[in-house]
Amino acid sequence: MYSELVMDHFSNPRNVGTIADADGVGTVGNPVCGDLMKIFIKVKDEHIEDIKFQTFGCGAAIATSSMVTEMVKGKTLEEAEAVSNKAVAEALGGLPPQKMHCSNLAADGVHEAIKDYRSKVAGKVE
Repeated sequence: MYSELVMDHFSNPRNVGTIADADGVGTVGNPVCGDLMKIFIKVKDEHIEDIKFQTFGCGAAIATSSMVTEMVKGKTLEEAEAVSNKAVAEALGGLPPQKMHCSNLAADGVHEAIKDYRSKVAGKVE
């Protein structure tokens, strides 16, 4: 049902936690299944210097949260915005069809954190 990689990221999630002085925070959820993700980013020179997550949800939701943080850490904001939900699922070796909605949350959480960061930066500039 789940790939070894999904099980590894579920059992040993990477980048779990919060960033107290995060530059951007993205919160996404799926009311159908009850999954909720919060992604925290620290940005330096337009790169994601640090990223953490808190996820309340199923194993696939935790695994996709962990994987997406690994995928975008150190990347430019533009590169991180290009990460798709499908890419997250593929990086984990696939997800069962009934769990694909979990991967949608992971990339969306990163995108929301970047959007939050950009709105804060825009607010400081004006």
